[in-house]
Amino acid sequence: MKDNLKAKVKNAFIWDFFGKLSINTSGFIISIFLARLLEPSDFGLVGIPIAIIGIAWTFYDMGLSGTLIQKKRVLPIHYSSVFFINIFMGLFLTIVTYLLSNSIASFYNDDRLVLIIKVISIYFILSAFPLIYIVILKRELRFKELAKISFISSIIGGVVGVLLAYNNFGVWSLISQQLLTAIINGIFFYKISKYKVEFKFSIKALLYLWKFGFRIFLSSIIDNIFKRIDLMIIAKLFTPTTLGFFQRAKSLDTMIITYSSGTILSVLMPVLSKIKNNLPVFQSVIVKALGLVTFVSFFLSGLFFLISKELIVVLFGDKWLISVGFFQILVLVSFISPISSLLSIILISRGKSKIFLKLEIYKKIILSMNLFIVFIWGIYGYLYGFVIASILSLYLTTYFASIEIKLSKQVLFKPIIIELIITFISTFSIYILNLDSSLSDVLILIIKSAEFLILYVFLNHIFKVTSYQFFINEVNQMYNKLRKNKN
Repeated sequence: MKDNLKAKVKNAFIWDFFGKLSINTSGFIISIFLARLLEPSDFGLVGIPIAIIGIAWTFYDMGLSGTLIQKKRVLPIHYSSVFFINIFMGLFLTIVTYLLSNSIASFYNDDRLVLIIKVISIYFILSAFPLIYIVILKRELRFKELAKISFISSIIGGVVGVLLAYNNFGVWSLISQQLLTAIINGIFFYKISKYKVEFKFSIKALLYLWKFGFRIFLSSIIDNIFKRIDLMIIAKLFTPTTLGFFQRAKSLDTMIITYSSGTILSVLMPVLSKIKNNLPVFQSVIVKALGLVTFVSFFLSGLFFLISKELIVVLFGDKWLISVGFFQILVLVSFISPISSLLSIILISRGKSKIFLKLEIYKKIILSMNLFIVFIWGIYGYLYGFVIASILSLYLTTYFASIEIKLSKQVLFKPIIIELIITFISTFSIYILNLDSSLSDVLILIIKSAEFLILYVFLNHIFKVTSYQFFINEVNQMYNKLRKNKN
């Protein structure tokens, strides 16, 4: 049984990794076309309703989906009850957002937002439908199906968005992309899932899940608000164009975070829930996962800091140059979010939702203090404050996680500090080497990337860093498995 679970986990990891890789790569390519065809103001304008959707998304099932994944014993009545609460909340949020469209547009002093918000409000009900099917696929570790469907829907939605942008539909190309992707997701997840909805609903079943889920729900609300509130404040204080520049930088930073930890975190959640009572095994899995996340996230942080200017100019054009400064500051601490998310999973998977909620409140108090800076020192002041707040938040998360699994903070901090030093040395050395370069942006991007890759791996190899060894072992195992399946 243990070997079977291990095989399932590895298979899930491989499919989720390559699924996210293909989805993010295709999505990134599509975003390049859209960024070149559209103006920064278009992205800024649609950024406001997208931020609202992101915050309201938490209210879909009030943390119940996460509980379904975490709980060992789940009955059909739990699935059907969560399905209907999702549909109800999706419909409710669609109606409320539609009715508030005029007020939101008035708050931002932009009448164009009225129709945009009314149309995009449909997204709530479209996205509510497939949630339960996604939960079931994750519980069963069927990441192959999840990856394929997400890839197909993102490609179709993206291509339609690009075609509309090419034909001068402006902001509506971005909205159409979002809605069409949600529709295709719903159709395919319904078709692929073996689960058929039973027309049964039980308040008692929801209350059973709610005992754990309500704290996760509150934590998710807090987290979602703080992930997007900066966009809403910037939208109020500055122009849609400025918001577009900031959003471009933030989306690139989010991409780094997704690549560095998305696969490991999505697969770990159901796995850790199964071994939560075996502390030695649990500790071993966490230490290894932390090493993998640390190695990859620091590599990406250092690399993208070095090539930020060339990357943005080459991919999106000179009109996005203002985004470079924003992106460079964000990427300084992009390694923190993956590590913090991994350590937070410790509390969730072990059922410590009360402690998790307390931790999230502490972290958000720190981040909320930084929000006031944008009113005084503008966006750059806010970003530098965000760097400090993120470091403090990571320390808090490490402190709570170390207590929960009885590992010292030194054990958890060691790989972080080692990779931080190696990344700093690698980044600074290559920055100095390329100071007087007069080559084209494309060549500089390639040279810097190659130099950083070689130096970063070389230093990890020479000093026999554990994080690096974990990574190499996993890559070798994944390669051998793919080779075996191919043969």
